[in-house]
Amino acid sequence: MSQSENGSISLVRGLGLLAAISIVIGNVIGTGVFLKARVMTCNVGKPSWVIFVWVFSGVLSLAGALTYAELATMMPRAGGEYIFLKEAYGRVSGFLYGWMQIFIAKTGSQAAVAVAFAIFLNDALDGSLKKILFTTQLFGTEFSISTLQLIAVGAILIFAILNCATVALSGHVASVLTFVKIGLILFVGTGAFILAQGYFSNFGLVNTGGACYDVDTAVHYGANGYTFIAGFGAAMLGALWGYDGWNNVTLVAGEIKDPQRNIPLALIGGTALIILLYVFVNVAYFYVLTPTQIANVAKESSVAREVVVTFLGPAAVSLMAMGLMASSIGTLHTSILTGARVPYAMAHDGMFFKSFGRLSEKTRVPVTSIMVQSVWACVLALSGSFDTLTDYVIFGSWIFYGLATASVFVFRKKMPDAERPYRAWGYPIVPILFLLVTAFLLINTILTSTKQALIGLGLIVLGLPVYFYLMNQNSANKQND
Repeated sequence: MSQSENGSISLVRGLGLLAAISIVIGNVIGTGVFLKARVMTCNVGKPSWVIFVWVFSGVLSLAGALTYAELATMMPRAGGEYIFLKEAYGRVSGFLYGWMQIFIAKTGSQAAVAVAFAIFLNDALDGSLKKILFTTQLFGTEFSISTLQLIAVGAILIFAILNCATVALSGHVASVLTFVKIGLILFVGTGAFILAQGYFSNFGLVNTGGACYDVDTAVHYGANGYTFIAGFGAAMLGALWGYDGWNNVTLVAGEIKDPQRNIPLALIGGTALIILLYVFVNVAYFYVLTPTQIANVAKESSVAREVVVTFLGPAAVSLMAMGLMASSIGTLHTSILTGARVPYAMAHDGMFFKSFGRLSEKTRVPVTSIMVQSVWACVLALSGSFDTLTDYVIFGSWIFYGLATASVFVFRKKMPDAERPYRAWGYPIVPILFLLVTAFLLINTILTSTKQALIGLGLIVLGLPVYFYLMNQNSANKQND
């Protein structure tokens, strides 16, 4: 068993290139690519604009990946963005990023995809699973527990235990589930072009009279008061949700073999492949369905399912439900794998509870970090509050994406002679463009969703009392030692 320099057990570099690419793709491809086309069509009206938004958002994500590749190869340690922010701006910024990941972003995402898995399982079994087991009133609000929530909790715990095994095994599982996700997208797209009756003339049509369930009028194409900038910004947020997660491979940088080579290849290659898959399947959607038909898809359904129904009939419902189940658990698995490395890295720096920094002597993974994170995700799944929390934190997430990307300029100035195995392609233009678009998204969110943005900031600022408490505790412990 190898040891770190101080004699303690260290992380194992057990993730090869395929596993690293699988983590990128596995974190990114969830349900967004199957669900978001409806809302985006309502936002911008025309198929060509929907495709453009997917391409533009993908190129933006790729610009971020190009920059992160330089940062991660400079500092190939567990924690990713936490490390970049702490080293560039100080401990407080690193802690607040970690707080957001632990308290809301990662755990809320895990709760969301676990509940999505349960919903898709219920769909595959013709709705036979859903039962309300318990209902009560809490603070004037009805609170209930359903069988689907318990299934979600079971899924979280199963994959948490799986991730307590060696990181190499977790990487193999991620690779298998990623191939399933890619296969699902190729099946939907290829089936649409070969088996369905479609028309490329659909690309010249515009959504007129589509139901657009739950789409805000302010960002609903053709509605009174609508502006194209607001609609385009809303569509971008939808697409960026579909691309979200490309950065997560940096969180396990301390466990990737030959990180100077494999991290850039995983970030750039994985993101580029996702762009191609997303554009391919969205073109297939509009080939088969008109913009108005897509805008009319029920919010409980998905555009992908409606497309598959056209060439497979009723069997498509169960088949797509099983495919989406596999996609959901793939995202859950890689989210648990990567998310646990943030509190682990913080604990090693004395910025979180010490137990989170301990590794299993047998498997050398942060078991405490994995299990506590997963228990909190279970609480969020049972509470039903994860959707609200993750909606609020999207604004804050993009603040941290911007700060992490901007840190490349900080490090070029502070550490000009540092070893950089990979230098960001297109520097400084590419990171500047990423920052400009990030600024547009943040400003647009403040103007169109002010309450959501302010609450998101408030949830992040709640981490400050925790930070000062932990720092005081650490100071007291040092004095006692």
